[in-house]
Amino acid sequence: MEEQRNQQISVRGTRARAREQVLADIVQLAEVQLRDRGASELSLRAIARELGMVSSAIYRYFPSAEALLTALIIRAYQDIGDAAEQALRAATDQPALEQYLAICHGCRDWALANPHRYALIYGSPVPGYAAPRDTVEPATKVGRLLISVAEMDRSAPSFSAAAQWPAERDSLQSRLSELFDAELDGDQIAIGVAGWSHLFGLLSFELFGHFVGSVKDNRSYFDAVMRHWAKQLGLA
Repeated sequence: MEEQRNQQISVRGTRARAREQVLADIVQLAEVQLRDRGASELSLRAIARELGMVSSAIYRYFPSAEALLTALIIRAYQDIGDAAEQALRAATDQPALEQYLAICHGCRDWALANPHRYALIYGSPVPGYAAPRDTVEPATKVGRLLISVAEMDRSAPSFSAAAQWPAERDSLQSRLSELFDAELDGDQIAIGVAGWSHLFGLLSFELFGHFVGSVKDNRSYFDAVMRHWAKQLGLA
């Protein structure tokens, strides 16, 4: 009886590993499609052909192209967040300003290495696709890291600047305090979100070619702008 139970467990484990491998293969091929054809041309049938399976079989793994697209979006958010976190860990013995910049450069390095995946999460929306709620938490990881560093100096005088827009401050605090999982007041959240959007606005300008013909050294310019912004936060 015990031997039979162990065999059943072994079979389930083998099936689970096989399923995980197929899922990984599907995602890998989908990211190739994303790079070569764009998100709007994502095709489960084409991926099934690549894997040598009948088209109906792939729907056991992803019920629709939208579900696969959601998985790609979550994975991209997780990966850029992991890159930022890794960069922060490498700078933990540095002052807060340098930690903030490390996060920014970690995001930039990942974006330059994965421009098609960056475009998926920060580029033009995919026509007809509405991201579900479960994309929100991974999407905020970089923001949480930035705010965690900014939180190191709660007395930064620049936080008071947020008081100029109290309606936005209060709205952000009520919506984002729990999401960011930090005990921050409205001013800190408002300034932190401004820094978060500043980072990705600058990255998008670079990756989508808006600095061509104007900025000669993108890395130096990026560092100078983000350093200036970090100082506006009161980081040193």
